[in-house]
Amino acid sequence: MRRVTADSNILISALQYGGKPLTLLDMAQEGRVALAISDDILTETLRVLRDKFHRTTEWLQNAETHLREITTHVIPAERIDTVTADPDDNRVLECAVAAASEVIVSGDSDLLQLSTFRGIPLLTVAAFLVRFEGFEAERP
Repeated sequence: MRRVTADSNILISALQYGGKPLTLLDMAQEGRVALAISDDILTETLRVLRDKFHRTTEWLQNAETHLREITTHVIPAERIDTVTADPDDNRVLECAVAAASEVIVSGDSDLLQLSTFRGIPLLTVAAFLVRFEGFEAERP
């Protein structure tokens, strides 16, 4: 099973719009990927959904419960300061390192510019799904 960390942009897009980001959440719910999340990523996701998309408290509680059920919670042990343009993006890297993720899925241009971080590729959700489907096709 692939160990994956997704940034808050992916989680927000999945919950707000569906599409390919929701496919990633569905894969986590089905046990096809192990999706890591940290308190920082969860907090940022819920904050944006509340402030930008004006989601109700009840909706946010349901979203939080769902994310907690389908993800693996990690507590980063290391502070990373690699992305200077948007320091909050470093929380995603911290989560990926703590989870020993094999890939980081992001919609953030500052993160995607890195290409890889400590050997972990950073991919858009579309690129991840293509690569994952290829991985699935190779399995017996």
